[in-house]
Amino acid sequence: MITSPDNPKLKLIRKLHEKKHRVRENLFLAEGEDLVEAARAAGWEPEELLVSGEDVEPELLDRVSALGSGTRVIGVYRQRWSEPGGNLSAYLHGVSDPGNVGTIIRTAHALADGPVIIGPGTADPWSPKAVRASMGSVFTKPPAQASLDALAGTTVALSAGSEPLAQVQLKPPVVVLLGAERTGLPEEVAKAADIRAGIPVHTESLNVAAAAAVALYELGRITGDA
Repeated sequence: MITSPDNPKLKLIRKLHEKKHRVRENLFLAEGEDLVEAARAAGWEPEELLVSGEDVEPELLDRVSALGSGTRVIGVYRQRWSEPGGNLSAYLHGVSDPGNVGTIIRTAHALADGPVIIGPGTADPWSPKAVRASMGSVFTKPPAQASLDALAGTTVALSAGSEPLAQVQLKPPVVVLLGAERTGLPEEVAKAADIRAGIPVHTESLNVAAAAAVALYELGRITGDA
């Protein structure tokens, strides 16, 4: 039973809340019973697993958890990256909110056969907030990394005011490019895409995670991946 806040395992967990340490150690955290169970179901073995009241005093686990009071379990896992591919996938450029990144990973798990591809300026998909928002999908379908020019297939830039996505004719593989919520894709990224397409809406814009869900569903219907 861990009884000291200076225990090396607790120190490691504290460090992994920061991206620089996640990158250096190639590790990340899963906090809570649901995420730890999702990891187990997907065949991931933890590097460390601390259960409140069994391995560590509850108040000490609470102190190192982003969830705060009542945390039951924290697992430490080694990062795994997928290879880009599949008939349908999403590429994120400048999506800086980790909650949106995690939600898009969850959405792509449901609607696409390819992974979410992390591009420049995008939040770390292994941050605690992104992992929680993915609801365990980071374990079942881990994200990928690639540059825009390395993407295979037809690239579709989601861009306001463009041809409606439902009218686009495509054959797989297809990668939808999604940008920052307020500013969208940089013009140079949109220009580099094979096609520009938009989602007609009655408001100024959609949340990027909502836009990803609509785009992946529509593209899956068009390409036969839905």
